[in-house]
Amino acid sequence: MSNLFVLAAGGSGGHLFPAQALATELMRRGRSVVVMTDARGHNFGKAFPGAEIKVIPAANFSTRSPIKLIGAAWTIGRGILAARAELRRLRPRAVVGFGGYSSLPVMIAAKQARIPSAVHEQNSVPGRVNRFLSRRVARVAASFPFARFAPENPEKIVFTGLPVRAEVMALRDMPFVAPGLNDPINILIFGGSQGARALSEVVPRALARLPVDIKTRLHVTQQARVEDLDEVKGIYREANIKAEVETFYTDLPRRMAAAHLVVARSGASTLGELTVIGRPSILVPYPFAMDDHQTANADVLEKAGAAWVFKQNALDPEKLSSILDDILLHPEQLTKRAAAAKAMGRPDAAARLADVVENLGGAS
Repeated sequence: MSNLFVLAAGGSGGHLFPAQALATELMRRGRSVVVMTDARGHNFGKAFPGAEIKVIPAANFSTRSPIKLIGAAWTIGRGILAARAELRRLRPRAVVGFGGYSSLPVMIAAKQARIPSAVHEQNSVPGRVNRFLSRRVARVAASFPFARFAPENPEKIVFTGLPVRAEVMALRDMPFVAPGLNDPINILIFGGSQGARALSEVVPRALARLPVDIKTRLHVTQQARVEDLDEVKGIYREANIKAEVETFYTDLPRRMAAAHLVVARSGASTLGELTVIGRPSILVPYPFAMDDHQTANADVLEKAGAAWVFKQNALDPEKLSSILDDILLHPEQLTKRAAAAKAMGRPDAAARLADVVENLGGAS
């Protein structure tokens, strides 16, 4: 039996992080890994040390332009042919897709070549590519219960949880200690590249409205877009709030572990990290996410008592300030939600997914 596995991944961190975690686990078990991705992944060597990287043509077909659709279909067709040639050469034991259009040609090629395959879905609402593939693969590994568009055959579904990066796993045993009445309060705020502006507009102004005795204890870390930096820094400076504001943090997991409260969007990778580390959060789902999957993701944590969830169009500085005032005056709420988040975490998700992948040869 082959000792080699092919992972089809690319695009955003939401797709890449679980692929990285699975690759690391498979190689730890002595397996070989080849990552097939689109042209954007030519520099994935650093993200997947020890794995072979193969670039396969792929295209996004989410367009209404007939000309662009024809071009996308042509590119995907070339990608399927290229992937089939590579799969014939490699003869892998199984192929695993992580969603997104970059994985589509590889997964179709695996089906045509009758190679056992599976997909991993990060969100509570499967993406369109994984929805299409779910009828064509042996297993669908899920991070959360599906809110909509679940695979037609429930026997294919395996709940593995969401594999997280090694940097996150290293922090899973760091305990949560709520701030005492006179202790500093660490707040971390971040959003995706598309969704950070709304948080930059609302959260600093909400914190600035808090009573002085709370503001003097705040230690804020915020990730903001370049065009918002000066404004956000100015609000904190005027309110005499200690704040560090940057466009990007390479050590975000460490900052998450140090936070008493996280304010963020509800992308799958964010929620996976919050639950493995075990931190309370205020979640504001990005309202324009495909199929509103961030709201479905956030609902899972809210129902478990692990987070407060608010819709973006219903949140303003005055309302958020009132919510924060109540939370920070009653730190036992933070402790309760941190414990609930921790209880949801699946630090063994990568191992679970690797077990599923290694057993694909016997799946029907």
